Amino acid sequence: LNDPYVKLAQKEGYRARAAYKLQEIDAQFGLIHPGQTVVDLGAAPGAWSQYLRRRLTPGGAGGALAGCIIALDILPMEPIEGVHFLQGDFREPEVLQRLEQTLAGRKVDVVVSDMAPNLSGIAAADAARVTHLIELALDFARAHLQPEGTLVVKLFHGSGYAELVQQFRQTFKVVKPLKPKASRDRSAETFLLGRGLKNA
Repeated sequence: LNDPYVKLAQKEGYRARAAYKLQEIDAQFGLIHPGQTVVDLGAAPGAWSQYLRRRLTPGGAGGALAGCIIALDILPMEPIEGVHFLQGDFREPEVLQRLEQTLAGRKVDVVVSDMAPNLSGIAAADAARVTHLIELALDFARAHLQPEGTLVVKLFHGSGYAELVQQFRQTFKVVKPLKPKASRDRSAETFLLGRGLKNA
């Protein structure tokens, strides 16, 4: 409860302190602008979607949404006005198909992924699960991003990290590892940003 980001989230109406991680990345790289199509993977409880909703509303809170936000999670999520929410497992082809149908042919400007598997404590198995989710996000980005679009994923330092950075470098023109201040120091989580598809 002494966490300043927890207090700030309560004050500003965010469902989780995670909103400030995305806010920091957005401030650094100018990711989110009105008029964009954004996909939020691993969205529940919804703090990132809330942040996106606010950024895509030029007139401030309660204004008309300029753009499109599609959120996906295996867990249920309380509705957020203007956000299309799909409940399902991103690893299942039919869920991916529903996401593609919701896009209706639109190219995506930004994909943000706060997805993390349920960790078992067995390092090798957990690393493989994390890698699998990020590879799926990369595949989705290759297929659906605008040529100059951006993918931001959460990942963890440890086994498989270097290989994932390498895959990002093969896919994107610009690759940046990030550790927002709102990410707890003791946490192994980190973020990776890729921008501009190499083979678009």
